[in-house]
Amino acid sequence: MRVLVIDTALDACTAGVFEDGRALGVRSEVMARGHSERLGGFVRDAVAEAGGGFEALDRIGVTVGPGSFTGLRVGLAFAQGLGAALDLPVVGVSTLEALARSADGGQGATAAVIDARRGQVYLQLFEAGRPASEPEALSLEDAVARLSGRAWRITGSGAALVGGEPSTLTAPDPAALGTLTAALDPTTRPPRPLYLRAPDAIPPTRLPGQARPVPAA
Repeated sequence: MRVLVIDTALDACTAGVFEDGRALGVRSEVMARGHSERLGGFVRDAVAEAGGGFEALDRIGVTVGPGSFTGLRVGLAFAQGLGAALDLPVVGVSTLEALARSADGGQGATAAVIDARRGQVYLQLFEAGRPASEPEALSLEDAVARLSGRAWRITGSGAALVGGEPSTLTAPDPAALGTLTAALDPTTRPPRPLYLRAPDAIPPTRLPGQARPVPAA
């Protein structure tokens, strides 16, 4: 099976083509913003390097979060639009699951932890490549308590916040995304965003051009 993977959820912009576990073409760059400007070119170049064109693809995988609200929307919109244009199934891949698979290859007990800011982390536990808990947004204290009593391999940008060693893995490995995209069922893993808390953005209190309210005397 030949798959295209797309990831714009965290601190990287990634596009890669994999077939039966082999990387055929990968483009990935660390970036906190600017995913929308780079993603199209990355997909084009990865598919061109793989050979065979877009018609050789069997499915598309895209990270669905948790992660950056804006980054998630960029990747999901691109993947869904491309899937519709090519009539290909699109698989939603959890960022936490992809981080765990990147760290352990589906073996052992792993905690994927993402720094969610504001004194919180996104956390999910995995055993032998399978979820051992639901993804959650937790305070640092609650996350530390959740990890106590067992030796977990801790990975992700929030590892050091919960007592683990600082992790260099702050975005999923493209090969792990390729493995999960090929293995997951598109009918049970749709490309829907996984939001574990409300976005940080605050809606405006008045419309553009609308006068500010006059304070009461």
